[in-house]
Formats: sequence, C-alpha cells, structure tokens
Amino acid sequence: PGPAPAVGAPAPRRGYGSEVKSEDELRVRQLDEENRGIVVLGINRAYGRNSLSKNLIKTLSKTVDALKSDKKVRTIIIRSEVPGIFCAGADLKERAKMHSSEVGPFVSKIRAVINDIANLPVPTIAAIDGLALGGGLELALACDIRVAASSAKMGLVETKLAIIPGGGGTQRLPRAIGMSLAKELIFSARVLDGEEAKAVGLVSHVLEQNQEGDAAYRKALDLAREFLPQGPIAMRVAKLAINQGMEVDLITGLAIEEACYAQTIPTKDRLEGLLAFKEKRLPRYKGE
Repeated sequence: PGPAPAVGAPAPRRGYGSEVKSEDELRVRQLDEENRGIVVLGINRAYGRNSLSKNLIKTLSKTVDALKSDKKVRTIIIRSEVPGIFCAGADLKERAKMHSSEVGPFVSKIRAVINDIANLPVPTIAAIDGLALGGGLELALACDIRVAASSAKMGLVETKLAIIPGGGGTQRLPRAIGMSLAKELIFSARVLDGEEAKAVGLVSHVLEQNQEGDAAYRKALDLAREFLPQGPIAMRVAKLAINQGMEVDLITGLAIEEACYAQTIPTKDRLEGLLAFKEKRLPRYKGE
C-alpha cells in the first residue's frame, strides 16, 4: 500500500497550488506490515533548505498534536526528504522581513513545537542525513535518539548571527553532552560532522553515507523496529520515568520510577508477557 495521507492535513486538491505545496512541506507516513506503528515525519522544503518557516511550524504543530493522542503510534522518526539537508534552522529570509516585535513571539512558537516533540509519549528518533544547524539541531535534540551520517554537519550557530539558540538549545545541548563542551560549541558556533558529533555524544550512531543518501534514516528504522515488539504502555511509562527523573535528585527520581512502575502492574499486557514467557512464545501486546 502507498503512503498514508498526512495526519491532520487536508487531502491536496488540484488547482490550489500553494495549498498543496504548503501541506507537502511535511510528509507524514504511517508505515505498515512489519513496520506497523512506526510513523515517519519527512521535512520537505527543498527550496528553503528545510528551514523552519511559519507554515512548516504550523504544520508540524498540528501533526504532533494529532500524533500525541494516537494510540496506534509506537515510534516516530523525524527525517528529511531533501538530500543533503536535515534542517537549516529558522527561515532567515522570512525572519529578515519580520518586524523586531514579531521575532520573539515566533521564536516562542518554534520553542513550543520543539517542546511538544520532546514531550511526545513514544520514542522519537532523529535521522540526520545532512545539514542540521540552529533550530534544525534543536529539533533533533528534542528527540530521544539521534543518528547521523558521517557526512552530516551539525551545530548551534546562532551566536554568529548575534543571537542565541532559542528552540531549547541552551538547555538540551548541555544536558546531552555536558556543560563545558556545550558552552564551547555555542560560543564558537562550531559545526561538527557525524564522526565528531558521535565522539562528543551528540549522536548515538554514525554511519557512512550510502548512494541513496539515507543511511541515518535506515539506521533509525532498524532502531524503531527493535522498539516495536515491547509492551506499548511500558514504553510510554519508561520514557516518562527517564525524562522526569533526569530533572530531579536521585531519591525523587526513584519515587517517580516507583509511581511509573505501578502503572504497569494492573495491565493486561503485563500478564500476557508472563504467560508468553511461560508458554515459550512471542507475546501479543495490545497496549491495555
């Protein structure tokens, strides 16, 4: 079967050129068969180097909103449909036309969407097959796991433009790689390739780019497939326990874990897991 229509996006109507184009800036594919439960968000703004325009942010916001409450979604991959570019950050051509009073509210919107992505209840993977700068890297930092091609280039380059990262970068980068290194990268606006990003712990996996230009996406798909067989409620609760626990001291964190564990005890899936183990077969989880 072909790709599913975009979640929350109207079906493209012929003759409405701009409407079709704008909805196509984010392609939403629900995979099927052995990949059922994996949703791929493909950024597709080639003419704008996948930069975060007002329209793309609006579409992303609507899509993430729809995915948040969709129980069939098990893992989300964010990738680019444009070869060589993941996301070049904010749309600076659009930004240059904004009045200074508009900039703050718009950056707040970007920050809010990136926060929504960070708070998605299921595992999220960023597949960085090309350039990820500024807001593009901040988008990837909001995902649980990042994988990159060795040829990818990434960095928070905002200080070059006399601004600072505004989509969570000053908070998520130090949490990902440590404070001193994050400061160095932000102060220097340095751009790392995939290997360097792996060396500092910014990405979990780095791969040689392939001829199709989608090596990171393929690795992301492999990881997503590894996540699929597990109990859906357990996955959501594990993510919650880790995310909340990382922001508090250990004693509080252990209390959060206990409260999260308690949510799995009354589930049908837990009993199915025990039964499957006893009967030496694969469990059939229903997310109940």
